[in-house]
Amino acid sequence: MPRYALVLVDDSGSHAFDYALPDAVADTLHVGSRVRVPVRTTTRLGTIIELRDTTDAPGVKPIAEVIDATPVLTRVLIEMAAWMADYYCCSLEAAMRGVLPNVIRKAEVGHRQRLVARLAREFSTEEIEALKKRAPVQGEIVAALAAAAAPVPVADLAGHAVVQALVKKGFVITEPAKMERDPFAKEEFVASAKLEMNAEQEVVFERVRVALGATDRRSPITDHAAKPLLLHGVTGSGKTEIYLQAIDLVLARGQSAIMLVPEISLTPQTVERFKSRFAASQHEVAVLHSHLSEGERHDEWHKIREGRAKIVIGARSAIFAPVTNVGLIVVDEEHENSYKQEETPRYHGRDLAVLRAQMEGCACLLGSATPSLESYHNAVTGKYELLRLTLRVDDQQMPLIRVIDLRNDAKRKGSILSERLITAIEARLKVKEQCILFLNRRGFSTSLLCEKCGHTCECPNCSVALTFHRGAARVVCHICGYQAVAPSKCPQCAAAGIRYSGFGTEKIEDNISALFPDAKVKRLDADVMQRKDAFRETLDAFKRGTVDILVGTQMIAKGLHFPNVTLVGIINADLGLHMPDFRAGERTFQLLTQVAGRAGRGDVSGEVLVQTYTPHSPSIQFARHHDYEGFWDQESEYRRGWNYPPFTHLVLVQVRGEHKERTLLSVETLARRLKEDLPAGVTLGDPAPAPLEKSHGQFRFHLALRTARVRPLSRHLRAVLDRLPMPEDVIVTVDVDAYQLL
Repeated sequence: MPRYALVLVDDSGSHAFDYALPDAVADTLHVGSRVRVPVRTTTRLGTIIELRDTTDAPGVKPIAEVIDATPVLTRVLIEMAAWMADYYCCSLEAAMRGVLPNVIRKAEVGHRQRLVARLAREFSTEEIEALKKRAPVQGEIVAALAAAAAPVPVADLAGHAVVQALVKKGFVITEPAKMERDPFAKEEFVASAKLEMNAEQEVVFERVRVALGATDRRSPITDHAAKPLLLHGVTGSGKTEIYLQAIDLVLARGQSAIMLVPEISLTPQTVERFKSRFAASQHEVAVLHSHLSEGERHDEWHKIREGRAKIVIGARSAIFAPVTNVGLIVVDEEHENSYKQEETPRYHGRDLAVLRAQMEGCACLLGSATPSLESYHNAVTGKYELLRLTLRVDDQQMPLIRVIDLRNDAKRKGSILSERLITAIEARLKVKEQCILFLNRRGFSTSLLCEKCGHTCECPNCSVALTFHRGAARVVCHICGYQAVAPSKCPQCAAAGIRYSGFGTEKIEDNISALFPDAKVKRLDADVMQRKDAFRETLDAFKRGTVDILVGTQMIAKGLHFPNVTLVGIINADLGLHMPDFRAGERTFQLLTQVAGRAGRGDVSGEVLVQTYTPHSPSIQFARHHDYEGFWDQESEYRRGWNYPPFTHLVLVQVRGEHKERTLLSVETLARRLKEDLPAGVTLGDPAPAPLEKSHGQFRFHLALRTARVRPLSRHLRAVLDRLPMPEDVIVTVDVDAYQLL
């Protein structure tokens, strides 16, 4: 039996130490178990990452306490953490911190307990009737407990005092029991049946079956069954039904499935579809996302670990769910930027889904109407297998997209909405159809300018203008969150003439309500998402038809299915198109295509009106014609010419600090050191201020490196950073396969 354990101590960088296994628990501890160990004069939490028979370390101390002998992490998850540390240039402990939820790491939150009651013995019908005559309330409680299949919470019975009286008489026993916090406890899910697939879906599903190993039929693609599958299906083509039926096959084989969705905005409808589809089965669906309370996350995580939940739905961190015997991992809307973690460890959920599928020996299915160029490149080069859905289900037509050139719209006269869009909304309201208006910018006005001295109200911590939010009567920085009371006069010259210019979703909502006073208008953006259930309640109202016009940001742009939506208006397609980011065109194309896909998903054909000042932009024109291949051909040629991803890996090193000159000197020194012994094939750019030069009170400088092979560069970066002393107030971060370049 092993006598020692290598323990990775929490919050210690990558420090792991040998500890002796106490004889009493030596047989029960495993790799992945959580323990408390002595470190100098205190004790710290840690994770066992290896068991050993011998050790060369002198003075080995014994483990102080076993937190959980049952492993909280599987061997696969520990191997994933080690891979992340090596690839993403971070410490092993930082990678483990990303894998294990904080609520589990801290071991401070436990299962909630409640008092339940059960009968002390079996009672005959005569005994219960006799008790009812003497004490009617007590008799009813005994009858209810006799009819119940399980112990009943005391709080659900008629009075705690009455129950205690029954306990004294020997009729009832009360005891504490575990109570799970279910984020969907108040929801009712009506079981739904499988939908009939069309011919195109059947072809795709057969190829998925082969990848799952669910058929013995010989097929030319059997040799490629281990490849990740990229499902490129137009909006409304029935990708979700393929996910559901594939997971059904996996469950029938006694395996589990993980379903990733890009962000919380997709979770409510996705959960509803999954809970309804599997409501009649014994397979529980667990949900993991950032809007769960710590208690809810704790209970959902343990439900998964104990094997009671065979289906896991969640955002990017759900890829670390402690499921065993995984048969399928699905990544819906795989192109989404929100799969990329912007804090250490800076992993990409889609890429880790592919990695985990390889480690687990299971199938991986990536789906999108607008695949990322990285994934499509992998499909074109044969690394992934490409599946296509080119038609919408039930013979629905793709929406007609019309581009409105705002430069030539003479009737606008300063209005946010063009005359054509106003007329189109009016026509839909007359026939009781619904509209979605999209603008990827929240707030009321995006800048406050003094007409006398030209002063612009800017954030004191960031190099951006403050946004006016009329509902809160405050100006807000959308980078750091700084807030202040909206000024009534210029802070610089005290003049009264402050001009509010620009617009966001709050102003759109205000204008629409004024133009159509009889219409019910709702807004969905980060400002109205502060309350936990606001998103779900608004979508439910829109689904019921009590909301006519929905105004929102990108959280309404994708994954939502509302058959009565026949018009989508894109207020300003240019936002984001001219950002200093080589992916700006790709993101614009994806966003326009996804937003347009919300229209015409029912019996009535849909229409999309796109307002823009740059109507001839390739991103807008290719989106207008639903032409992904055309966009891919042009964009990939541009990327290849400049050696950008997906033809290379981009590693972004950010150096930030409160003192500009000191930070600049640090990044210049780092650049010089990196050039020494730089791995072959690496291109190192010159140090430059970040496009958003100041954020959260810190000046930021970037070093961009491009390479075909990440690991040699990551190891070189780590070696240089370990040897190079930095000032205490200067912070260096490394972002491998960076998506956020601001």
